[in-house]
Amino acid sequence: MKINLLDKNSNFNILLAGIIGLFIGVGVARFSYTSLLPAMLEDEALTLTFSGILASVNYVGYLSGAIFAIFIKDIDTKVKYFRIGIVLCILTTIILGITTNEILWFISRIIAGFAAAMALIVGAAIVMVKLNFEDKTKAMGIYFSGIGIALASSDIISRYVLSYSSWENSWIILTLSAALVCFYPLYILSFDKKVASNNEKHPFNKAIFSPFVVILIAAYFTEGVGFVVQGTFLPTILKSIEGLEDVAALSWLLVGLAGIPSSIIWMRLAYKYGSVNIIILAMSLQVVGILIPTLTSNMYLNLFCGVLYGGTFVGLVALFMNLGGQLAKKNPVMLMGALTTAYGIGQVTAPLYAVSLTQLTGNYNYALYLTAAIVSFGVLLLLFSKKVINK
Repeated sequence: MKINLLDKNSNFNILLAGIIGLFIGVGVARFSYTSLLPAMLEDEALTLTFSGILASVNYVGYLSGAIFAIFIKDIDTKVKYFRIGIVLCILTTIILGITTNEILWFISRIIAGFAAAMALIVGAAIVMVKLNFEDKTKAMGIYFSGIGIALASSDIISRYVLSYSSWENSWIILTLSAALVCFYPLYILSFDKKVASNNEKHPFNKAIFSPFVVILIAAYFTEGVGFVVQGTFLPTILKSIEGLEDVAALSWLLVGLAGIPSSIIWMRLAYKYGSVNIIILAMSLQVVGILIPTLTSNMYLNLFCGVLYGGTFVGLVALFMNLGGQLAKKNPVMLMGALTTAYGIGQVTAPLYAVSLTQLTGNYNYALYLTAAIVSFGVLLLLFSKKVINK
């Protein structure tokens, strides 16, 4: 069988290009910050407070990009913004390696967040349109597993460079890695001829926002909080625990590796046992992972919290979005927008309270207690919705 890696319509090539796009947008531009933050804090390149502000503004950028993406109807315009996003991901990453100017870092992290949304959300839309399958659910599960691949591969690059050089050089090598592979998704995830766009318009329908959907949106806000504290600080949290200084960095690699199969596994379980049941299970496991560093300094258990985090957060995004799509039927834009906004507000607020509580108490425990309580509240909301609204 002859493989042509330059065939724009090959399903294999489309998925490969999509996963490379995730490496650039999610791995390099968005989450390499988590890998490199312990080294940057140790070197006093930034304060803990400013690290939280940078994380927050990155999520502001991502949230604005996610909402903006929802309203790009035309597929050719999607291709244009995907390309802009990939280029911005690379340009904003190099800034962290060549300057320590806080204003430039602040601006670059906002733009990197927006660019990552273009790479992930707009990229996903292009991949979905281009794939040639009757049922694209399994193939999109493979695409979303690319989030785990992106986290693991960018972490391996970061840690390899850190082992013999500085965090500044890690940012530079990450930028070069992204620049070397960016041409493939830019080429494959495009169309040879203009695609006829579906301009069917759906009026705003308040009926979509049933009591169950309002609870679902509130629960997704709590998941945004649960996602972001570990997503920003996990290696830094473990490094602050006595005896774990040398293995803390490994936790983020485990997050990426656990994330690779997670969306495929969770989506299959949801198909078999119901989306709400599986969301409750995944969020409950995430709470356990959040609390582990507060309960023990055991090395294996603390590394396992990375596995629990990686194994739940990617799957939960897929589970909530898939359920939202089913509930919205022909009018997904408003509901997807509401879900994304709620998740984004959780992401923006969590790093700020995490930093404040950590500085106030001298450790990360109270930030983790509050985060676990908020995610647990989301679980209780969903249990309530099952009992009372019978969904």
